[in-house]
Amino acid sequence: MALITEREIDEKAVSEAIHSFSAGALLTFSGVVRNHHLGRTVTSMEYHAYPSMAEKELARIEEEVKCRWPAAAIAIVHRIGLLKVGETSVYIAVSSLHRSEGFDALRFAIESIKKNVPIWKKEVYTDGHAWIEGS
Repeated sequence: MALITEREIDEKAVSEAIHSFSAGALLTFSGVVRNHHLGRTVTSMEYHAYPSMAEKELARIEEEVKCRWPAAAIAIVHRIGLLKVGETSVYIAVSSLHRSEGFDALRFAIESIKKNVPIWKKEVYTDGHAWIEGS
């Protein structure tokens, strides 16, 4: 599952899609719109992407996770559009035999998303807006 969506992310469904009774760990990461950044009050965040291109890169990240951690399963969903403070923008679920490789896979996935996936975000403040660069 490598998905770009304009809809609210169903975190439970994403986790259930990769859950396995043979796995001892189910780890998740939720990226959430916060209410501040660099001393400014954030009211919302706009995410933009070229969906088919972004989904291909998400799928590549999932494949790389499977190559590095063969016993792990992963699902990534990233939301685009206008999100309010508190809403989930990205959700990653990893199922693995043990927690250590699950944590490693999860960290690798979110860092790869930030670095490689063509998703652009604009923070909206009480006094304006700014495009935010990835890491």
